[in-house]
Amino acid sequence: MRFTLLVVLVALTLVGCSSRQLTDNLNGSTAQRLVTHSIDDLMGELEHERLERLKGQRVYLETNFPYPSRQKASGDQSLVKDYADKRLALALQRQFGAQMVDSKAQADQVMNVFYNSLATDQSDFGFSVPLGFIPGIGQNAKINLITLEKYHGISEMYYFIGATGVENRSDTLQAVVRTDALGLPFITIPFSNLDREE
Repeated sequence: MRFTLLVVLVALTLVGCSSRQLTDNLNGSTAQRLVTHSIDDLMGELEHERLERLKGQRVYLETNFPYPSRQKASGDQSLVKDYADKRLALALQRQFGAQMVDSKAQADQVMNVFYNSLATDQSDFGFSVPLGFIPGIGQNAKINLITLEKYHGISEMYYFIGATGVENRSDTLQAVVRTDALGLPFITIPFSNLDREE
């Protein structure tokens, strides 16, 4: 009986927890680098066999992204979409020899792009001991026993390309840039593919 009570108390003390958060702002250099590097990697995923025929062709680019309604007029997501649009246009010019034009009437090919994700994703799971609220920290404090802390930049898209922009659907392309950490009681061990050497 005492052993069972001890096991229950230990189990209640060592709380296994998991949380996930989709971050829709880009405050801080790490978040900005995660998203911009994932967009850059996404452009490397463009399908060469499908886009090689764009060489010398005039291409009109039309892009779509499901903005959260509160950010449609302004905000980080519209800036991120603009960045992704410019990066895509540059990739089409440099990698595939396309000539970008400003209207469908001028275009030989129309590319309709649908971005599924241009954001960061954060999740933590593992075992930790909650300490409760400690003044000055601003959140509930905890001691990690063993946790995996994930912080990812995720870019995902698909496109249609053709004379009217509704022909030839691509596969869904995705790029994930990671900065993860293994949390232990007195040390956090980072592992990441965020740093780039050019």
